[in-house]
Amino acid sequence: PPRRPPPPTRLNCRRQRQMCIRVRRIIDITRVAKVVKGGRRFGFRVTVVVGDNKGNVGVATGKARSVPDAIRKAVDAARTSMEPVSIYGTTVPHEIVGSHGAAKVLLKPASPGTGVIAGGGVRAVVEAAGYKDILSKSLGSQNVLNVMMATMDGLRRMKRVQDIAADRDKNVTEVSPFWSRN
Repeated sequence: PPRRPPPPTRLNCRRQRQMCIRVRRIIDITRVAKVVKGGRRFGFRVTVVVGDNKGNVGVATGKARSVPDAIRKAVDAARTSMEPVSIYGTTVPHEIVGSHGAAKVLLKPASPGTGVIAGGGVRAVVEAAGYKDILSKSLGSQNVLNVMMATMDGLRRMKRVQDIAADRDKNVTEVSPFWSRN
């Protein structure tokens, strides 16, 4: 009989053209209510971030009457909304401010060995994306969902160092962070 292909694993998922999800983190579980004729119907909203630690990350929410269903919906939505982000070594290529609603998030490159200096939703998103050294500051709204979406906005608008150098007609070493220059 013919051999069946092995199930997708972390090693062969690239060959299978599937995204390898290495990080799946539940950030927020909130009880929500819908007012109906007889009273209130309670459900749950779950916020999830998924990533592969190699520059792909997705954020989504899922709502359902039970927590496991909401988690499943959120993970599926986050997996489909995964997008590539720009990584320069172990940090971000340049400083940027992302915004969503009243939330603003400042993301700054950090020298190797600094670690992830971020809190709450920002930390979850940047770790899932694969950044090892980054500085951040959350400004404005403290709403976890808006802070995560602002982080995604900043990462989405991030440019590669090569693109910045081409725009400025300079060498890549001239526009890269100072600690990476010779």
